[in-house]
Amino acid sequence: MEKKFFHSFFLPYLCTFITFFKMKKSFLYLGILAFLISCSGSDDKEAKLAQLKKNRDQLSIEIMELEKEIYPEGNLKTMTVRIDTLREKPFNHYIEVQGRIDGNENIGVSPRTMGVVNRILVKEGDHVSKGEVLAELDAQVLKQTLNELESQLSFATEMYTKQKALWDQKIGSEVQYLTAKNNKESLDNKITTIKDQIKMSNITSPIDGTIEEIPIKVGQMAAIGNPAFRVVNFTKAKAVADVGEAYTNKIQTGDQVQVFLPDLDAEFDRKVTFSSKYIDPVNRTFVVEVGLPTNHLVYRANMIAVLRIKDYNNPASIAIPQNYIQSSRDEGQYVFIAIEEDGKKLARKRYVKTGITYNGLTEIESGMTDGELIITAGYKDLYDGQFIDYMQ
Repeated sequence: MEKKFFHSFFLPYLCTFITFFKMKKSFLYLGILAFLISCSGSDDKEAKLAQLKKNRDQLSIEIMELEKEIYPEGNLKTMTVRIDTLREKPFNHYIEVQGRIDGNENIGVSPRTMGVVNRILVKEGDHVSKGEVLAELDAQVLKQTLNELESQLSFATEMYTKQKALWDQKIGSEVQYLTAKNNKESLDNKITTIKDQIKMSNITSPIDGTIEEIPIKVGQMAAIGNPAFRVVNFTKAKAVADVGEAYTNKIQTGDQVQVFLPDLDAEFDRKVTFSSKYIDPVNRTFVVEVGLPTNHLVYRANMIAVLRIKDYNNPASIAIPQNYIQSSRDEGQYVFIAIEEDGKKLARKRYVKTGITYNGLTEIESGMTDGELIITAGYKDLYDGQFIDYMQ
C-alpha cells in the first residue's frame, strides 16, 4: 500500500524535477555553445564554411545510404535531369581593352619660326595638300632686309661684271677682281638665306589630309613647338590602345583581334600591326595598334574602339559553362555525367582539372572526353550513383 502511494504521489514530482533539471542542463549547454559561437568572430567564418561543406558531403552520403535501405533494389528514387553531349570545339581566350581611333597620319603642325599670325588661309574641315600654306606670320622685317640685300646685290653684280671684263683684258689687279666676285657671291648667299626665312614664316601642311583643329588666332604669337593646326589623314585609320604590362609576353604583332566600334555598331576581325616594346614608366602600359579597313565607315579621331586580342587558342578543346562545375574542399572540382549501367541511367561524379575561363566558359584540361553526356540541369541535388531520367 505504501509502495503504491509512493508511486502515485511522489513519482510524478520526481519525474518533473528530473525533466526540469535536464532542461536546465540543456539550456546551460546551449548558452555555452552560443557564447562560443559569438566569441569566434569573423576570423572563423572560413573554417565554419568549410565545416558546413564537409557536413553537406557527409549528409549526401547518409542520404544515399538511407535511400538504398528505404527503397528496394530497382525502385530507388529517380531524379529528372537535362543532359548535353560534349563536343570538342575551338576555345579562345581574349584580352579586352578599350582604345581609340586615330589616323595613321595625325600631325600637329607647328611654325618653324616665331612670329605674329597675320593671316589664316584655311578653316576646320578643309582638305589640304602637302606643302599648301595654312597661315602666314609677320615677316615684314625680313622682307625689308631682302629689299636692301637685293639693292646691294645689284651694285655688287655691276662692279663684278666690270672687274671681270678688265681682268679678262689683263687690266687691273687680281685682288680687285676677287674682291668684287666675293662681294657678289656673299650677297647671293645672304639673299637665299633671307628668302628661306621668309618661307619659314609660312605654316605649311606636311601631308595630305583634313584640318581638324586650329588653336591659333590672327594677331596671336605663334611659337616653335606649339601646334597651330592639326591635320589628320584618315585614308589609313588605326585603333590604338594602352595595354597593361602584365600582357607583354602574350601580345605580339600579327595576333588576331576583334575590333568593335560601339558608335558605328560595327565589328570586324583584324591583326595587331604594332606592339610596342616600350613600357610607360608612369602608367605601366605599352601601346598596341591595329590597322582598320578602308570601307564606307566614317572614322573620327578619338572614337572609342574596343579591342579583343586573342592571347590563347586551343583548336580542339572541351569547354563547359562555369556554373556546371562544383567544388569539394577535400576532393576538388567535379561535374556530374550521365551513364548507363545494366540498362539503368545513373549520375556519376566526375572530377576534372580546369584551365582558363572566358565569357562564362571554362576549359576542361582533363577528366572529360568528347561524346560524354554532361548533366546541365538538376545536378545540384544529385549524388554519385543516383538513378536519373532525362527531361523530354
